[in-house]
Amino acid sequence: MLGWSINLFRIRGIRISLHFSFLLLLAYVCNEGWLADGMPGLLWSAGTFLAFFTCVVLHELGHSLTAMQFGVHVRRILLMPIGGMAEFDQIPRKPSQELLITVAGPAVNFVIAGILWFVVDFPSGWDLDSASVSLADLGRTVLRWNLAMGFFNLIPAFPMDGGRILRALLALRLPYLKATYWAATIAKVVTVPGVLIALYLGQYFVAAIFVFIFMAGEAEYRSVKRREAEEAYWKQVMTEPPPPPPAGEPPVLNG
Repeated sequence: MLGWSINLFRIRGIRISLHFSFLLLLAYVCNEGWLADGMPGLLWSAGTFLAFFTCVVLHELGHSLTAMQFGVHVRRILLMPIGGMAEFDQIPRKPSQELLITVAGPAVNFVIAGILWFVVDFPSGWDLDSASVSLADLGRTVLRWNLAMGFFNLIPAFPMDGGRILRALLALRLPYLKATYWAATIAKVVTVPGVLIALYLGQYFVAAIFVFIFMAGEAEYRSVKRREAEEAYWKQVMTEPPPPPPAGEPPVLNG
């Protein structure tokens, strides 16, 4: 499923890709804008949608460019309807490095919000679905979105940013696998009520995001567990002494 994507361009060698379902969501948003206000509504809906996902790309670049400082290769950033995903070859095992890489994403959102705060008036409400009618309104909407994105990503639900921060802090005192286990377990405690509350409020998209987080956290824990087992196996193989030579003289072949 993740292979169904379109490559757009590269930034610092990082490939930016678009999942095909992203285009379906863009078409839906544009259609809703058209039905609401014709061509002006379509243009504003498309503009706010693309502005939001530009911030998503910047968020993921915050993670990616920081990771590159620690020698991590970043294959691509994939944009999907539920957000963005930076694909690393590996996550650093040093808690301090993982902490800096993780914090960099939400920090970008807060920096964007801070810049916009100086450019436009701070928004009076938190209606993220409010329609924009001017560039100032667009700026206020993007400001709200960046604050929401930054704080939402800090929820301690592994593998979201907040969950990774929690894992990095736990790894300061616990083995890496056990820290991952507790981060994934706490994520389940957070996401299950999140799904129920979102469904109760009629926020089905948010509920789907929490379900995805639940499954992704469990999948990453299993991946870390499998990798730890493989590393332990090969470490044992490499450290075991070679078998002793057979006793007695080797057989002699008479020609």
